[in-house]
Amino acid sequence: MTEVVLHVYDVTNSGSGRANAMIQRLNKIMRDGMGIGGIFHGAIQVCDEEWSFGYCEFGTGVFCCAPTMNPMYTHRESIVLGHMLLSRRRVGQILSELSYEWNGSSYDPLSRNCNHFCDALCERLGVQKLPLWVNRFANAGEAAVEAAGNTIDKLRKAKAEVITAGRIAKRFLFSSCTTSTSAVTPDPWLQNLVTSRRNTSRRIGFSRNPSQRLSRNQSVSRRESETAGKIIIKQQRDVRRLYQYGCSKLSPSWFQPPG
Repeated sequence: MTEVVLHVYDVTNSGSGRANAMIQRLNKIMRDGMGIGGIFHGAIQVCDEEWSFGYCEFGTGVFCCAPTMNPMYTHRESIVLGHMLLSRRRVGQILSELSYEWNGSSYDPLSRNCNHFCDALCERLGVQKLPLWVNRFANAGEAAVEAAGNTIDKLRKAKAEVITAGRIAKRFLFSSCTTSTSAVTPDPWLQNLVTSRRNTSRRIGFSRNPSQRLSRNQSVSRRESETAGKIIIKQQRDVRRLYQYGCSKLSPSWFQPPG
């Protein structure tokens, strides 16, 4: 049986001594004081070699070094994950497969980093995965990005639904107005009103040329004046009834779709 060990490093490759010191202090507080994790690099030791994953522009991102001797980071602690029953030859085959699958250009600090590679290697070796605190910051960041993406998608869908609903409502209203105008049979009162209007000007005695009308009728009898007044009052009453009729046809319930 071969022991499988996790080596945890503080990420101190920023190029600034002050920034590296701040990261180490943060990891000490978050890991030692609060026990919730920090900014760590992980690597797996198996068969006397330490294996991990990092970014590179071309080729595989899988690399190895002597245990606890990675020159880019500061070693913090080591944790035994278990014991495997695989032969050295089988371990070599697994590492070759992972080297092909984990290209350096696919590295992502939140969703595909060194700790994700260590989990994949541990799963192939048949031992337990990394403790959650090792990669907690990356997991939290990935969850936040995913939540933000889901929120944006929901907003876009809601906007599209509102626009579609507006178009449907507009089309329904205009089509309903056209259909109702052509399909609804006018009330008998409305038909009589339209028919009676054909001879209204003739009954009142209007003429296109007022001077000719005055020359023909220099005096208007009292009876004709009363008749004209009654006609005008009836016209006003008919106009009000026509307005009320139109308003009743345009009531809110009329816009509701059938069923």
